Amino acid sequence: MVGVVIEHPELRAERLLRSAREGDHDAFGEIVKQHESMVFSIALHALREASLAEELAQDVFLRLFRDLNRIESGAHLLFWLRRVTTNRCIDQLRRMRQLGIPVDETTDILVLADEEDYLLHRRLRGLVASLPPKQRLAVILRYQEELEPTEISSVMKIPVNTVKSHLRRALAALRLRFGVPTPDRGRQSAEGEV
Repeated sequence: MVGVVIEHPELRAERLLRSAREGDHDAFGEIVKQHESMVFSIALHALREASLAEELAQDVFLRLFRDLNRIESGAHLLFWLRRVTTNRCIDQLRRMRQLGIPVDETTDILVLADEEDYLLHRRLRGLVASLPPKQRLAVILRYQEELEPTEISSVMKIPVNTVKSHLRRALAALRLRFGVPTPDRGRQSAEGEV
């Protein structure tokens, strides 16, 4: 009986990265396929426009192709993609504001089956979109990408306390806009994290 060999995801990521660095375009295509939804999702939630998110994602992967030899490991690749995507989003939001383009009023992309959930989801997305860019990205990285504040600090290149401050302010603003009472300062979690 022939057994099926299952490759550990980390080993597969390292193999694909090594092959891509050696010029294997199929391996690079696999890397893109594995991470494109994450890159697009961060960009879409930050920019709120699918065409801009697609363009930004293409730009991120083009830069990855050029900088492939600088990527040290599969974990570094994931970190690098999040960091570059976040920085490109911040840059794009700044450019849009400088050009006078409203960045908070765009059409909703997702259509969910349950109308009540759709309306709630749409309202929440709109409220997150109304946050200042760095708060918005901190919220996306924390609650969508499930990064810890220390990881967000590395990705956004800001101190951990600044990340926590962005998250606290963002959550307070979201609670206020959603009409949810803000917890008392004395009742924060033991770690003081959001």
